[in-house]
Amino acid sequence: MDSLTPATAGKTEALAARYGHDAIPLAGPWNETIAGMLGHRSVRAYRPDPLPEGTLETLVAAASSAATSSNLQTWSVVAVQDPEARAALAEVASGQKHVRQCPLFLVWLADLSRNARLAEAEGVALEGLPYLESFLVAAVDAALAAQNAVVAAESLGLSTVYIGALRNDVQRVAGLLGLPPGAVGVFGLCVGYAADPGEVKPRLPQATVLHRERYATEGEAAQRAGYDTALGEFSARNGMGPEGWTGRVIGRLAKLRAMAGRDRLVAALRGIGFPLR
Repeated sequence: MDSLTPATAGKTEALAARYGHDAIPLAGPWNETIAGMLGHRSVRAYRPDPLPEGTLETLVAAASSAATSSNLQTWSVVAVQDPEARAALAEVASGQKHVRQCPLFLVWLADLSRNARLAEAEGVALEGLPYLESFLVAAVDAALAAQNAVVAAESLGLSTVYIGALRNDVQRVAGLLGLPPGAVGVFGLCVGYAADPGEVKPRLPQATVLHRERYATEGEAAQRAGYDTALGEFSARNGMGPEGWTGRVIGRLAKLRAMAGRDRLVAALRGIGFPLR
């Protein structure tokens, strides 16, 4: 058997880190961008080091280069660097310390307010604006933009972690950030230099999430059992308890209290300008 080249070895190691040695998928084309993406990990401990001048603007340029539905550009982002403001947002997010710790916190908005102002200035009615589809487009736009920013940040040696817990109280977040009706913080993003980068977290095997031509569930139970073992071992190594994926899903979704207020999100969104018809 031929020995592995450095490039092939790096590819195999990256795939093994992401899926485990027993579930490495077929390794295809490869480059530094893909290697960087497979090396992604959520980081929850940051050094206080400031970011280089222009970093924020570079990340937003990357975000602006993401796809956007019909070029509506229904997203915005609020950069929060003030320590008191970050502390208040951390409180909304169930006290997650890394929101206070990171030098840059970005709140990504599903933002229909800009197009509403456009319509008012032009004297037209946007009949499609208050519907669920328009909110969904805005939320997807924000997610695509944010992920572009994450890839850019990690390519610069920075680390990140998404903060979905801002949705615990979208009305308070709107007040803290001065958001107009029709704009909502759908998630936050910590950005900074990792104090402890940790290791790559294993994901479900490709056999579970990749379907060819038609959705299929054959083998899913065995694949889930294998993933439970892999994630449990990862969690135990990283001081997160021995629980596998099955237990985490049940713990997160079995009881409404785990939603920490997000079970009332529809009413909250309507209260800040999203009719959601």
